[in-house]
Amino acid sequence: MYTYDFTVPKEAIDFNGHVDNVTYLRWFVNAALRHADTLGWGIEACRQNGTGWVAKSHRIEYLRPAFEGEKLTMKTWIAEVGRIKALRRYELYRNDTLIARCESEWVYVDARTGRPLKLPDAMRTLIP
Repeated sequence: MYTYDFTVPKEAIDFNGHVDNVTYLRWFVNAALRHADTLGWGIEACRQNGTGWVAKSHRIEYLRPAFEGEKLTMKTWIAEVGRIKALRRYELYRNDTLIARCESEWVYVDARTGRPLKLPDAMRTLIP
């Protein structure tokens, strides 16, 4: 599991006075990128290998609103690994209160063609 804290910026707030729905998606994608980087399979590693990840789907459940200036904790982990794809889960907390969760399916691809690739064994061993 990968965890980090951050503060909600003013730019994340929508006309309803709380965090915009699209911002949550950006945060979840950012968490995936940060976690992948710590595993050695971040953007630079993918560029060097001529590979990448594309999102097949995201399912977000908004449980409580978040507001400007609040301190939040993001948690993400890889829940399942298949031959060409991985299922990632995320939880977003304010203190100990779960405010949003997400599940994303990511497909490993050839960066040049966009076609799915089999996950390398070296990558699969890094993923619990």
